[in-house]
Amino acid sequence: MLLTIPEILSKDEVQQFKQHLLSAPWQDGKLTAGGQAIHVKANQQLDGNAELTRHLSQTLLTRLSTHPTFISAALPNKIFPPKFNQYQHGGHYGLHVDNAIMSLANGQSLRTDVSATLFFSEPEDYEGGELAIETQYGAQEVKLNAGDLIVYPSTSLHQVKPVTQGSRICAFLWVQSLVRDSQQREQLFELDQSIQVLTSERGADDYEVKRLSGIYHNLVRSWSNC
Repeated sequence: MLLTIPEILSKDEVQQFKQHLLSAPWQDGKLTAGGQAIHVKANQQLDGNAELTRHLSQTLLTRLSTHPTFISAALPNKIFPPKFNQYQHGGHYGLHVDNAIMSLANGQSLRTDVSATLFFSEPEDYEGGELAIETQYGAQEVKLNAGDLIVYPSTSLHQVKPVTQGSRICAFLWVQSLVRDSQQREQLFELDQSIQVLTSERGADDYEVKRLSGIYHNLVRSWSNC
């Protein structure tokens, strides 16, 4: 499932983030690239251990952890704290799949089930830089408004096309979901969205709403692997 979640951050919040990001010290993205990625990765990233990075990351993590659409789509068990990257002067990230297992700061491992990218640059601020994600229907190119988030399965081949003009600044993160299978997560998301619509129309005490809610939670119980 490819899902766009608009306005995770307001325009004012985006500008506040960008004021920090534009003045931050960027470093070569290859410093955090794995064995295969190092050959296809050409971008810049913020030092994950820097105080500014940790502050911005925690601010964004707090917002995502309470956002109902993100929670419904990703069903997070663990979230790898957001990182920040910049593409300019032809920067790109060739076709790749994200690492299956990552290490958290507390020493725990995180299985990457869901990937997400939050845009800080408006589409008209740069040329190129599309996030191209391979799906069963072919490659889907994504270039969102600043403040919008794209969520997609971490199993997907994807790339960031070269930025030929301007600068593309984004945050990115990974989620270990309560439900490992991407098709099951998509079905649960669609069911949850329908339940929310019915709840607003009929009320939470409606019998059918309660029955569908029970089905939803029993499916989560059956499919979760936490």
